[in-house]
Amino acid sequence: MQKFQLSPLFTDGAVLCRNKEIRLFGTAETGISLHLTLTDQAGNLLAEDALTAKDGRFCFFLPPQQAQEGCTLTLTDGQDTAMYSDVAVGDVYLASGQSNMELELQNADEGKDLIPVHENPHVRYFNVPKCPRFTPEMEEANRNARWMKVAPGTAKDMSAVAYFFAMKLQPHLNIPIGIIDCYWGGTSVTCWMDEEALNRTAEGQRYMREYDKRCEGKSMEQYLAEEAAWMGSLDAWAKKADALKAVHPEYTTKELNAEIGPCPPWDPPAGTGSPYRPHGLFHTMLERVIPAALTGVLFYQGEEDSWRTTQYDILLSTYIIRLRELFRDHELPFLNVQLPMWIDGAATEDSKLWPRLRMAQQKVYRNFRNTGLAVLLDQGEFDNIHPTNKRVVGERLFESALDVIYHQPARLSPFAIGKCQKDGKLYISLSAPVADRGEGDLLLEIAGEDGKFHPADAQINGDTLILSSPAVPRPCMARYAWTDYAIVRLFGENGLPLAPFCIE
Repeated sequence: MQKFQLSPLFTDGAVLCRNKEIRLFGTAETGISLHLTLTDQAGNLLAEDALTAKDGRFCFFLPPQQAQEGCTLTLTDGQDTAMYSDVAVGDVYLASGQSNMELELQNADEGKDLIPVHENPHVRYFNVPKCPRFTPEMEEANRNARWMKVAPGTAKDMSAVAYFFAMKLQPHLNIPIGIIDCYWGGTSVTCWMDEEALNRTAEGQRYMREYDKRCEGKSMEQYLAEEAAWMGSLDAWAKKADALKAVHPEYTTKELNAEIGPCPPWDPPAGTGSPYRPHGLFHTMLERVIPAALTGVLFYQGEEDSWRTTQYDILLSTYIIRLRELFRDHELPFLNVQLPMWIDGAATEDSKLWPRLRMAQQKVYRNFRNTGLAVLLDQGEFDNIHPTNKRVVGERLFESALDVIYHQPARLSPFAIGKCQKDGKLYISLSAPVADRGEGDLLLEIAGEDGKFHPADAQINGDTLILSSPAVPRPCMARYAWTDYAIVRLFGENGLPLAPFCIE
């Protein structure tokens, strides 16, 4: 066994965060004295640090550096030396969330055409191995994790959203861009929060309490057997569905269910080895990259919590605060993706759960400094919760980064910013002018003090919506796009959709 080892996050080809304190950590025998140097392409010393390992771990602190490539990290205890080459300094983003961030480039629109030919060595990515529980196999996977460059044949396993974000950002800044992929499909935001964060709110405590009750008295062996049976039933149904879709690609979920039976419900068995347990993936995945310096966080999550909580904004706010604490950066930018349109093809009615969660995401964006929100109200697919057009998502996150992080002009969606009632009409002020494209649903509603919403007649006057309805003589509330799925028609002059709103 090696006496000391840097985290794989800092080995050959790594990207270190520019203009911030650089933190490099790893494991070592307790009591070993270590010395670390960072040199540039010409061999000139940029920074160094020395320490004595404690409790089997160490963390070096180097002063901020400018963007560059071709650097070398050298770590020694005076007898043995480890050198890591082709290290870059640039902007580093953590890409996290659930399945829509997890969707790989090889499965996205354009992916199969891009992978054989794309090449940008200034964009690099590091996949944190998916680890539901600590096992020797998972530890080996973590030891073998490495940075990769975007080159012909690579990046097929990179987050498609993060790929399109990075490939847009890199030529704009002309510096190295590093993406740390750390995600798992179907996860609640609570999976990525530690116990400290979850215990800060009643809602976080509720998630833990309810999950612990489901696990009570269950051994790991029982859980693993339940997991295997559940996965087996999903796989069996998916094979039948794929075969049927190959013959009838036009089939919706409703039509598939009619022929092969309903898909087993998304109800992962509970257990201490499940990736879906609160705080589980925080320890097995996210913690492995803490406290590396980051430029920002890209986050695409919320689908799993849409039916679990009416207080998603509380959970997301706590998550952001805790991330900033753990990554030692109280200004750490957080760029979020607002849920697009979607409804299950087998649904008999609109659940109205997704608009509620979109508004929770928007509330956090409004209330927290250094946060961005990529509005996707014109995106999404009927009967497909995993839309494959990820270029739009990545490039809207790029625009958000321009605004929040780089303080440059950006294309952003118009937002509702205020209201005024006059002569039986409700005037909604917007952050920018909008226009009606005339195709799709207007989706504007107003209500009086009774809180009952009715479709509104609308006049559009630049950056003002004038709403009225014979059913609401004294309107005081308005909302827009309060639906899981529809085709929107209100867009800003820059081509981006009006963000959903609910003004009370």
